Amino acid sequence: MKSRVRKLLSMLLILTVIFNLNTLFMFASDDTEVSTPAATDTILPATQQIENVIDILTVNDFHGNVTESGKNIGMAKMVRYINDQKAKNPNTIVVSGGDNYQGTALSNLTYGAPVNEMFKGMGVIASAVGNHEFDWGANRIEQWGKDGNFTFLAANIYNKETNEPVEWAKPYLIHEVAGKKIAFIGLSTVETAYKTKVDNVAAIEFKPADEAAKIWVDYLKSGKAEEGTPDIIIALTHVPTWQDDYGENPELPITGEEIGTLCKVEGIDAVITGHSHKTVSGYINDKPVIQAYKYGRAVGKLSIGLNEDGSVKSITPSVNSVYKISSDLVEDPETKEIHDKYVADFAPIANEVVGQLNGRLSHDSGYKNVTPLGLWTADIMRKAANTEIGLTNGGGLRRSLEEGNITMGDLYEVIPFDNTLTTMEVTGQHLKELVNHGIEAADMGDGQFAGLKVIYNPKADYENRIVSFTLEDGTPVDMNKKYTLTTNDFVATGGDQYNFDGAENIVDTFVPIRDELAKAIKAEGTVTAPEVNVISQLSTYKIKVGDVLWKIAELYNTTYQELAKLNNLKNPHLIYSGKTLLVPAN
Repeated sequence: MKSRVRKLLSMLLILTVIFNLNTLFMFASDDTEVSTPAATDTILPATQQIENVIDILTVNDFHGNVTESGKNIGMAKMVRYINDQKAKNPNTIVVSGGDNYQGTALSNLTYGAPVNEMFKGMGVIASAVGNHEFDWGANRIEQWGKDGNFTFLAANIYNKETNEPVEWAKPYLIHEVAGKKIAFIGLSTVETAYKTKVDNVAAIEFKPADEAAKIWVDYLKSGKAEEGTPDIIIALTHVPTWQDDYGENPELPITGEEIGTLCKVEGIDAVITGHSHKTVSGYINDKPVIQAYKYGRAVGKLSIGLNEDGSVKSITPSVNSVYKISSDLVEDPETKEIHDKYVADFAPIANEVVGQLNGRLSHDSGYKNVTPLGLWTADIMRKAANTEIGLTNGGGLRRSLEEGNITMGDLYEVIPFDNTLTTMEVTGQHLKELVNHGIEAADMGDGQFAGLKVIYNPKADYENRIVSFTLEDGTPVDMNKKYTLTTNDFVATGGDQYNFDGAENIVDTFVPIRDELAKAIKAEGTVTAPEVNVISQLSTYKIKVGDVLWKIAELYNTTYQELAKLNNLKNPHLIYSGKTLLVPAN
């Protein structure tokens, strides 16, 4: 009897095993692939895996690059990538390091509207305030937060009148995920005071980031926040950082004066940075620090590992250069549809008439050196920045402006690059070298300038062609005196091999040159193409009986003093018929 029972139990056990195997294969057949973890893998329940890691994803200095182009992956791929990461770990928070909007036609001409659509699509909860958030005035910032369904954070931006943090942003935000309260303190670089339109921040004070951080860390740690005491405090900043090796080696030092002092503040657990357009991933004072390059080309991550009891085990920084895998990324269909609609709507915006043009602002190759468009642009640049001289590169201007209506679309074609006004002081000798560099250059467009008058010898060696160099009123440029100069950020940083070594008080205002052109046209209503009389080649004139130097000077739109200097005349009132004078060519 016992033997029969044992046989029956054995048969039942065999049948049970067979049934379980069949069931396993039936369920497995619904999947395209069944993977087996390696023997060394530690298998945790899915819920425990999620609860043990909180990911904070960040972008910074996006600058309106919503359209896929070159290394820029665009808004549709960015939204899909972020949401794929959130699907892998629902305990994911998305934030921005600021400078979200200004920089491209589609964003600039819609004041950042498609960027806010992207932020909504990827679920951004907070952003630091970048210096470029002020480019169109501080009054837009609060509305951007509402439109993008996120909160701007600014703990160190104070109203000068009240000496209180500005009302259009919050000092901090506490967000709860996986049972942990994570606080973000918003901080901006003090450079914002002079790296945007100064008038737009005249009523605002930018306090040092570390001082503001101490105030709000103490506030949060003491339990004064109505949301409760946070478990983790992260500084969400638009503060510059630098690191060699593109953030790939976390052991390399991270540098920057502001970040150095900020990371000394006790109570901050990690720092997200921006502003310097660098890839950064490492530690300062054992605090994780990241920056995700620029233009949406990378995504930064802070991975917060938790112990079983919920305490913080570690915070690991990393940056994924998503532009390197752009071809493998797919677009979010809904975001792509939104983007394409903005592109379609861009046509009437581009056709906005900003003013009229009387004559033609030519930038044709038939002109040697300074063109009407170049003179007009350089003149607006120096006046906008309140300097004596304006200088820009000819290659930065891409086509002429035709007589009639001037539209915003025209301006984007004339100056497609988002260059900004950069000011400095240079000696007269340095100024002469800069202008010499742009005269009949072989490998670049001729330099454009305003505020000077130049006579040059085309037969002389390159960079040594100037024979007469004066201010626009004819006053000789003093080689030892310092003059104020405005150029663009491309030239100021060595573009077209311009050399600014030795220049002093260099300030990138971050004011877009294109915006200043539009503003000048609107103010004037009708623009008249200027006569180009700031540069001429050297020529000769044979003195006739009855000639006097001042009459000859009038013929060549110069002064007798300048002719005397050009010809090394000791007595400008004594010239002889039959002799030859050096004169500017007509």
